[in-house]
Amino acid sequence: MSQPPEASFQRCIDPACGATFGLTEVLTACPKCQGLLDIAYDWNRQSVPQKLTAFERKYATRRYPLHFSGVWRFKELLNFAPDDRVVSIGEGQTMLRPESEVARYVGLPEGTVFLQYEGLNPSGSFKDNGMTAAFTHARMTGARRAACASTGNTSSSLAAFAAATRNRPAGERIEALIFVGSGRIALGKLAQGLDYGARTLQIQGDFDDAMKQVRAVSTRLGIYLVNSVNPFRLEGQKTIMYRVLEGLNWEAPDWIVVPGGNLGNSSAFAKAFQELKALGLIARVPRLCVVNAAGADTFYRLVNEHGVTWNGGKFDRAKIDAFYKQMDAEDRHAHTVASAIEINRPVNLTKCLRALEWMNGVVLQSDDQAILDAKAVVGRGGLGCEPASAASVAGLKQLVEKQIVSKGERAVCIVTGHHLKAPDVTVAYHSLHGEDLRHELGRYQIRENPFANSPRPVANDLNEILRILGDPKETGSWDA
Repeated sequence: MSQPPEASFQRCIDPACGATFGLTEVLTACPKCQGLLDIAYDWNRQSVPQKLTAFERKYATRRYPLHFSGVWRFKELLNFAPDDRVVSIGEGQTMLRPESEVARYVGLPEGTVFLQYEGLNPSGSFKDNGMTAAFTHARMTGARRAACASTGNTSSSLAAFAAATRNRPAGERIEALIFVGSGRIALGKLAQGLDYGARTLQIQGDFDDAMKQVRAVSTRLGIYLVNSVNPFRLEGQKTIMYRVLEGLNWEAPDWIVVPGGNLGNSSAFAKAFQELKALGLIARVPRLCVVNAAGADTFYRLVNEHGVTWNGGKFDRAKIDAFYKQMDAEDRHAHTVASAIEINRPVNLTKCLRALEWMNGVVLQSDDQAILDAKAVVGRGGLGCEPASAASVAGLKQLVEKQIVSKGERAVCIVTGHHLKAPDVTVAYHSLHGEDLRHELGRYQIRENPFANSPRPVANDLNEILRILGDPKETGSWDA
């Protein structure tokens, strides 16, 4: 165990351990107790603005790459790297937008529901927020290869950042190595990794199998692992909440609703708010809702059925181990149309238990039918999303129906990825009907598509086209 530097260091999240390590050590777990790690700061030795509005001044100097980045623009709040070591591809140029269509759908007043749209990132998902921080740390440690297991978005982001290092001197280039499960990656995501030049291994198994193998390979070969078990990944992802606050004039909403896969986002968001509250930069912390897909509901079941809580760090490890043992005995695998969150063993489970405690959070599950219906509604606002992203909207609808969220509260749904990540599902939902729909999407228990916007076949005849366009009942639109 090394002594931490003065201003920033790595620290075990287990209060009973609390071991600290230097920044340049490459760790994905505490060597002492195998607990997860945080990036921690001695804020007395950090230069932090007294008000969050100070970050607005950086817009005037956006020609400087760190101020253009929606991550490093907040560098004073994740100040672990020298400026000249930062690896950025212009990530974080995302937006918070009020969505009337979604508000009506979930049953809340107009102006109270916001979508934080992370599909505008260079690789099309929120992952770029974390990857810039992970690659920056990798560069600090002299890494030459970086690897991940992925359902798609992590691999796309890793490949994009690795490609960006090719114009650097030979000693600073980083090669990408991707492990994906057999048949469990959307083609739009696989295409990115292939196009960006990453080495791709398709493991005969699911994401959990790929994760097991990439961790073993990274340890054996000394490859830098960029999955969200890497604490630097989550440092970048916490900046999503800074941009949410910025979009709300630096006032915290009442709710943050986020899809739950590996549970990195929810863990990072809680850390962001906990730090801001401790620094006196916000007056209150919003509540958190994590939404599992029903076909990948490990976290939901552990929290709601088995009563597992953080309990100040004294969580019941035996209940978690017993759950996984039973899952293995039943040979139970995750299965959902929301492939980005199709994960049975979330690596940040304990951090997310802590997040629930810090943010007075709840966990819900949403079936695939509700996820695709919500996705169609999100698309009507012009911010198309991949299926997993829509779990946040489906979850908010449940929160309203259960009267957990009231009419006067403001909620932010995190929309994690662009809709072109999984266009085959979108086209099938909108264009197929009856038995054709059930044949194509029935494996995900999709039986209907009430918000379908189907293409209308029409003869190559002007009069017929004009007749159809003049008859609202013939449009096939769900607005009709």
